[in-house]
Amino acid sequence: MDILEKLSLAGLVPIIKVDDASDAVPLCKALAKGGLPVAEITFRTAAAPEAIRLVRENLPECMLGAGTVLSVEQAKQAVASGAGYILSPGFNPKVVAWCVENNVPVIPGCSCPSDIEAALEFGLRLVKIFPAESLGGVKFLKALSGPYVNMSFAPTGGLNESNMLDYLALPKVKCVGGSWMVPSDAIKNKDWDKITEMSQRAVKLMLGLELRHVGINSESAEDALKGAALMSKLTGLPIKDGTSAAFVGTEYEFCKSKKPGKNGHIAVATNCISRAVWHLEQMGFAFDEPMYNAEGKFNAIYLKDEICGFAVHLLQK
Repeated sequence: MDILEKLSLAGLVPIIKVDDASDAVPLCKALAKGGLPVAEITFRTAAAPEAIRLVRENLPECMLGAGTVLSVEQAKQAVASGAGYILSPGFNPKVVAWCVENNVPVIPGCSCPSDIEAALEFGLRLVKIFPAESLGGVKFLKALSGPYVNMSFAPTGGLNESNMLDYLALPKVKCVGGSWMVPSDAIKNKDWDKITEMSQRAVKLMLGLELRHVGINSESAEDALKGAALMSKLTGLPIKDGTSAAFVGTEYEFCKSKKPGKNGHIAVATNCISRAVWHLEQMGFAFDEPMYNAEGKFNAIYLKDEICGFAVHLLQK
């Protein structure tokens, strides 16, 4: 899996400006602790090359990129320091050409169709849209998605907790970038716990994990229907009888035969199942093989281990 695919699974790219290179490692550790082992250290300060070098040496697992790269010389500095990919605010053909010639992943900034067509000429399939909100936000990206079917987007500029889900809901958006997880006052005060907290909150919002239903194993169809009748009486929710199970509302599934899990299963829905799997794997969870719907789309997957006798599976919202 290449770095751009990993960025898509991470979903969020914290954009960092450091004045003191020694802050970079504890900052990136705080991000990783919050579920984001990824960072874009910008060349907005002279500390950038040393900050990148320190992170690469101390946190080799970090998906580390260099941002605000404005020249070939800066690109060379960034790669020599240990950056795994290059980002720029605009489309600089010299920077892009150097990166392509040297097999360095590059995500150039684009603000109009002409920029995107120039990127396509270089064989790129992912570009940064900057400044996304000022350019028209989600409506602008929807308009671009029509003619440029082979291009995906990584919008930055004006994104935050209040609008990032609108962007991530677009099929062509692979990831979003922003600095709201790394506020300048927290860096200045070396408040790494705050950065961890804000990262955790951003990841939680992005994944949108929520209980969809609880499945209860029964010995027979008769037992399942009896259980469903009692739950319906208790909750006032209607029964919908099916071939393999009887649902009470949408919250309770009474299985007519043995299904995964000693006692049953718990279904947890998420905004993006592939992204949720990646993030949960970073936390130490392991999964069985993915399941696909009739259209061939990945839409469900079970955890390998049960929780208190219940199998747990993720569902795509």
